[in-house]
Amino acid sequence: MRNSLPRRARTPLTLMATATVAAALLATTVAPANAGNATSSQGRKPTVVLVHGAFADSTSWNGVVKKLKRDGYPVVAAANPLRGLSSDAAYLKELLAGIDGPVVLAGHSYGGAVITNAARGADNVKALVYIAAFMPDQGESALDLAQKFPGSSLGEALYSVPVTLPDGSQGQDFYIEHAKFHHQFADDVEENTAELMAVTQRPVTGAALGEPSSAPAWKTIPSWALVATGDRNIPRKTQNYMAERANARTVEVRASHAVSVSHPDEVSRIIREAARSAR
Repeated sequence: MRNSLPRRARTPLTLMATATVAAALLATTVAPANAGNATSSQGRKPTVVLVHGAFADSTSWNGVVKKLKRDGYPVVAAANPLRGLSSDAAYLKELLAGIDGPVVLAGHSYGGAVITNAARGADNVKALVYIAAFMPDQGESALDLAQKFPGSSLGEALYSVPVTLPDGSQGQDFYIEHAKFHHQFADDVEENTAELMAVTQRPVTGAALGEPSSAPAWKTIPSWALVATGDRNIPRKTQNYMAERANARTVEVRASHAVSVSHPDEVSRIIREAARSAR
């Protein structure tokens, strides 16, 4: 036998008051799915979407996010799946479709290849920003570009593990060896931070690095590029080659591949420059 609490009688006046309170709460607490991008839709500042690359995750943008948020920009640090170029780009394109107003799309490392493909046909993307990033042309892969000029020591720092891909096929996930991570990826980052980055790095599939790009968005969307001159993943010469052919507004920073971690001021500065053109 269940114990029951006594019920209070509900008069029409009580019901009306309850409905009024509920409506007020809904009006103040329930927001549309794109409420985080309301600033863009009101025409004040574009939304900045940040796309990390291989051997990193969204936290690699933390310092940049803080500075952009402080300046009033809506920011989304996307989780890049790192499974395949076309599927990663499709994932990002869906995210972009849900954002109201203009978007500044920034990619680091392999994330540059992803934004190159995802922004094509995305009418709300008004500027592309490449941060020590791949900028492939049609038919090029990240791997092609990594090998175009000498200077990268990334291959010597990698190890792989077998993995089942989303389509059921077998592939390889690539990681940077923990003992080599600091020197290879982030040698201008404080050692303890670099150790955390090594432990939390997300792998990329060999298929993603080897998949050719479709027609690049940088041919139709204004682009900016930050070249990390001390990069051991993507050599300085490669970065400048890609930036020049894309007619990107380019700055050089004396930094490692992990430039968004070690130099958030410079990275946020070039993103703000691109954002000013995107209004």
